Amino acid sequence: MKCPYCSSTNTNVLDSRPTEQDNSVRRRRECTACHARFTTYERVEYEPILVIKKDGSREAYSREKLLNGLFMATKKCPVSAEELDHFAARIERALRDEGRREITATELGQMVLTGLKKIDPVAYIRFASVYREFDSIDSFRAILAEFEEERNGNSD
Repeated sequence: MKCPYCSSTNTNVLDSRPTEQDNSVRRRRECTACHARFTTYERVEYEPILVIKKDGSREAYSREKLLNGLFMATKKCPVSAEELDHFAARIERALRDEGRREITATELGQMVLTGLKKIDPVAYIRFASVYREFDSIDSFRAILAEFEEERNGNSD
């Protein structure tokens, strides 16, 4: 493993343990040259999942792209980066458990909305406004009314 600070290839593993999701191994390392400590994660490399976009084009699923969207939606919300990482891992695991090689952007967005609704209501509304392409105040009112109905137990 190459040191991210000095680029030396000589590092020692100080600690190694499975992550909570059990889909990766967390390793704490120390560079023998500059003595910097850093963390690495080792994950199984799966066959890529393709996201079918609204225009019909396909692109490789990107955990980083999903996390960036989640970080934007949860900005200034009491949601930790670790919680978002776990959420992204749950989505990936669900897709792999179903044997999915492709998913539409609409299905993926709905999975995110469903999860965000449980994590943080403000993040849910923010993500919905981008995902559903809100173009008016009425769009926000409608999603807020829907959210309130579900929260009050009046949903179908």
